[in-house]
Amino acid sequence: MSHPLFAGHRPLVAILRGVKPDEVEAIFEVLVAAGITLIEVPLNSPDPFNSIGRLARISAGRALVGAGTVLTAQEVDAVKDVGGQIVVSPNANAAVIRRTKELRLLSFPGVFTPSEAFAAIDAGADALKFFPAELIGSAGIRAIKAVLPPALPVLAVGGAGASNFGEFLKAGCAGFGIGSSLYKIGFDAAEVSRRAVEIVTAFDAAA
Repeated sequence: MSHPLFAGHRPLVAILRGVKPDEVEAIFEVLVAAGITLIEVPLNSPDPFNSIGRLARISAGRALVGAGTVLTAQEVDAVKDVGGQIVVSPNANAAVIRRTKELRLLSFPGVFTPSEAFAAIDAGADALKFFPAELIGSAGIRAIKAVLPPALPVLAVGGAGASNFGEFLKAGCAGFGIGSSLYKIGFDAAEVSRRAVEIVTAFDAAA
């Protein structure tokens, strides 16, 4: 179904930017029901470590959860402390990647150029997040992927969605991070559920 890294999870990462702790569990349940079981709470959300901790307590065996927009090694420690398993960054910060791997968490740093990609690989990244994917495009990802280790999965994030999954998969992407097309501040669980089902259906058809 997906790259071995994702351990049987569909390679779609739900990005819940802005989610609040009192709503995150209901949203988690509809995501898992729809088949999205990789979930990140960006650290520029309200009280993010509270939300991640809540998810960690209910996710065992059902989903992998963690943090996005992780910018420092200290934040990596905090993610680990509340039970998070995934560390996603918008950039390729070697200290963040190395600390993530020291703590045996999954490291998905953001890259845009070959230099950033190889720096992230050298630091120990588990997968690369091409961000923003809408700027680099599927052609750009295909060109860079040609020189990367073939077994290393890459995710397209930022502008990748139901309308263009196929294009990015053909370019060699293993999966996607899905943000505002899945969750925006103010969306309730029912709205997230509807969108998640559409996204999973489109991904499965493209894959």
